[in-house]
Amino acid sequence: MKKLLLIVAVIIASYSYGNAQEVGVRFGDVSGGNVAIDGIFGTGDFNRIHADVSFGNGVGIDVLWDFLYRPLGGEAFNWYAGVGPYIMIGDGNNGDDNNDGNFDLGVAGEVGLEYRFNSVPIALGVDWRPMLEIVDNTDFHAGGFGLNVRYVFGN
Repeated sequence: MKKLLLIVAVIIASYSYGNAQEVGVRFGDVSGGNVAIDGIFGTGDFNRIHADVSFGNGVGIDVLWDFLYRPLGGEAFNWYAGVGPYIMIGDGNNGDDNNDGNFDLGVAGEVGLEYRFNSVPIALGVDWRPMLEIVDNTDFHAGGFGLNVRYVFGN
């Protein structure tokens, strides 16, 4: 069953990331490990979908709607805030000590700052992503700091 869920997650991630406007990696605390495939999908001028698929201690999928995405003092710096669901399947380590769950479901928020280089199509970002686990246990994880490095398509 775990292998089937992993295969389905990889197929969905491959299709989704094929339509992304930015693709890269996120280093830091994510729902399924410490490294994730990171993608941005634009949904408007000042909002977007920020999705991660992580492997390592299980398979984690975070899909956050950044409802605020605004320039900060120029065109290169942007700040963002958002919220969305996350799911972790496997032996994930998302901040709790027991690591007993095979399935975690919850809500994550994020606040971040990113810089888009004008000379190369690269975006660097840092963010804080607290998570409220609802299913398998009820717990709050506040240590979700991360570094995002993404390739920007188009611009």
